[in-house]
Amino acid sequence: MTNHLNGIVFINMDVSHPIRSAIPTLDAPVLEVLAGTTRGLSGREIHRLAKSGSLTGVQLVLARMVAHGLVSAEEHPSVTLYAANREHLAWPAIEELAGIRARLLGRIREAVAAWPVAPLHVSLFGSAARRDGDAESDIDVLIVRPDGVGDDDEAWESQVGALRAAVGSWTGNRCQSFVIDRVRLAAHLDAKDPLVENWLRDEVLIVGERLEAIIETL
Repeated sequence: MTNHLNGIVFINMDVSHPIRSAIPTLDAPVLEVLAGTTRGLSGREIHRLAKSGSLTGVQLVLARMVAHGLVSAEEHPSVTLYAANREHLAWPAIEELAGIRARLLGRIREAVAAWPVAPLHVSLFGSAARRDGDAESDIDVLIVRPDGVGDDDEAWESQVGALRAAVGSWTGNRCQSFVIDRVRLAAHLDAKDPLVENWLRDEVLIVGERLEAIIETL
């Protein structure tokens, strides 16, 4: 899927496997799994962790990667264990791609750290947090505004808008910000709004206190 921002066309990032932005095949989640560990994994383990394709497809990808030297295969009586060959010249580039999600979180953290009006809490929720979305998914950000800062505070609105635009530029995906304060959070709790359960369950904390800690003070 594509997105448009200021007249520029972007290819959206797959929020489940960001590496697919550059490698749009089953190779991407397989490489992502292998880049995340130094121990040998069986083809079945890699298929389970990749959460993509069929077992046969994963095994074909692994066989091709072994043939190209990207992956080592250690034969055992009952299983073959596969591991990244980090001596391969291509692995630094692969690890860069596999780290896209971590870099996105780091960029959001750096951007928010520079805000003149500091939030109480910033986290990802939704499919981007659960890693079960795709290239059509939004990147949902929960932001808890500090006490004494109103909806119409220009500095606050400017920094939140800038973050939405920046995340869209970094990923190609639309960034949805859900902004609340402690009063509105208490109202959601009183109404037993299922959104609160979603925020707590999905929370990938970026800046500030955990939502649960804020709730305990209400």
